[in-house]
Amino acid sequence: MELSLTKKELRLLCDLVYIGNWVVNSPRGEERIAPYDAIESRVFYAAAKEGMPELADITSYGTIPSQPYVDGGIHEAILDYEDACFFNILAEELARRDLKDKDVDGEDHDELQALIDEYFYEFSLNGIDNVNVRGIGDKSE
Repeated sequence: MELSLTKKELRLLCDLVYIGNWVVNSPRGEERIAPYDAIESRVFYAAAKEGMPELADITSYGTIPSQPYVDGGIHEAILDYEDACFFNILAEELARRDLKDKDVDGEDHDELQALIDEYFYEFSLNGIDNVNVRGIGDKSE
């Protein structure tokens, strides 16, 4: 199979592959999924060979994203994704908790969505500054 990309497209593919591999493998520690690492290595090797050697370090054990690449802002995109996931999950879990006796997957779904939207608005103004978790470390309930 052949895939023809411009240099700009290959550069963007490096970002997508790096982010995808980060999402899949970063929480795994030593139990990484090797085929994802192998694809990342091949894509970054192609970038190095196509005139973008600053993106990759070619080593005896494979090609890896270079430290300047890793430090160059790609993690900002990952952090944006992680923040979005965190606030989406938190808003929905808090709304479901607040409506625990309601049929939130049925007739009360609009009420659930309205409450989720309220939590999103609060988070957009204050982050988690106003989130209070009682019982953890607090012996004076």
